Amino acid sequence: MSAASENDLLPREYIASGSYRLSDRTPRLLVALLGTCVGVAIFDREARIGGLLHLLLPEPPGGGNAWQPLNYATTGLPLFLDALKKAGARTERLTAVIGGGALYAPISRQDLELDIGGRTTEVAATILKKNNISIVKAETGGCCGAALTLNTGSWETEITPIIQPPGRIPPGEFHPPDDRELDEAIARVSPIPQIALRIIRLIRKGDYSVKELEPEIWIDQVIAARVLRLCNSVLVSSRQQIDSIDRALVLLGENQLLELIVTAAVETFYQQHEGGYALMRGGLYRHSLYVANASKIIADRVGRVAPETAYTAGLLHDIGKVVLDQYFARSLPLFYRSYPLQNGDFSTLEREAIGIDHQQIGKRLADQWNLPRTLAEAIRFHHYPEEAEKHRDLAHIVYLADLLTSWFVAGVERELINTHTLVERLAQLGLTPAQLPAIIDTIPWQIQEYL
Repeated sequence: MSAASENDLLPREYIASGSYRLSDRTPRLLVALLGTCVGVAIFDREARIGGLLHLLLPEPPGGGNAWQPLNYATTGLPLFLDALKKAGARTERLTAVIGGGALYAPISRQDLELDIGGRTTEVAATILKKNNISIVKAETGGCCGAALTLNTGSWETEITPIIQPPGRIPPGEFHPPDDRELDEAIARVSPIPQIALRIIRLIRKGDYSVKELEPEIWIDQVIAARVLRLCNSVLVSSRQQIDSIDRALVLLGENQLLELIVTAAVETFYQQHEGGYALMRGGLYRHSLYVANASKIIADRVGRVAPETAYTAGLLHDIGKVVLDQYFARSLPLFYRSYPLQNGDFSTLEREAIGIDHQQIGKRLADQWNLPRTLAEAIRFHHYPEEAEKHRDLAHIVYLADLLTSWFVAGVERELINTHTLVERLAQLGLTPAQLPAIIDTIPWQIQEYL
């Protein structure tokens, strides 16, 4: 049996950023999906002890104490090594494999100056060298995310690209959809649940009561179950079990509960198709949930946009991809392969390929659903936020949240975001590149474990 076939038979465990897993008696595949993040697999073959660590940043922002020490190479890697030793591994027998730390094309000067992945790799390698641990394999940098896999049965490792290298599309294979086909694709999309639209409008008005919505929530048993699942997930800080909307209201408050209800309702909308943009089942939804949480945190830090509005905008920013997925998933899942990455970001490639992008399609859906203009502009301009007319701060917040998610959450969906004017876009929010690590540090990147 080939190594690939053997791996297909083993259970997989995905290691979220800012965490590690050690081997146990059951052979399994430990997998870290890496963009800018860095993965470090370390093992002692003789003792049959090893594990995988998923690092986010090189060191704590500002050089201070780490409140999430596993996020950083300077603090997380020593803790990981201590855990391996306590489990019975011997330092002199340990070997290591490092992967990740990518830059994403088109690479800007700002990307090279930040070089978060490169600096994380350097710190990790320095610590391993000080501990006399040899690095037997290292594939870092480049312009593509990677999956680092450790087989805890054979102790074999693999570093594979998440997205395959570009290739030419065979002549005659690509047929851009015309306006009629796009209209039909929009019509085929199941509408967003009315409960979500009602909550979005209530949040905008600021005058609402969750008690008024409770009967509607429980009528839809699927949404009700998803709401309770989210209430009891890592997204919520409550230490108490939440088993009813009444209890959720008491423990969480109206704002957070309404966010979770919208999130549960939107999940159905995003999971209508597989393939195309998504790199995994539910990839569009997961990506949007990451962006929603990042948007909320950035908005809270900037102070110019209500965090609940930013959360909703982040959750809905890619609704246009659900429409285009109907075309790309069946006819050309990797449509962008024929286009040079230097041309720009995904929206540029979409326009070159089919004459329209997911932002424009998303705006059509937003208008069809009568979404508030604030959200419609964020959906329409989240790749080029300076083009927004009245709600530039919100568009810039969603842009930044989308960018950071593309850096630190690999293997969920295909994304390509232009960073050539990142400094100017940060300035619109009163931010500088030096403040990015502190923002990155406060975003809950671990949520993929709980979806």
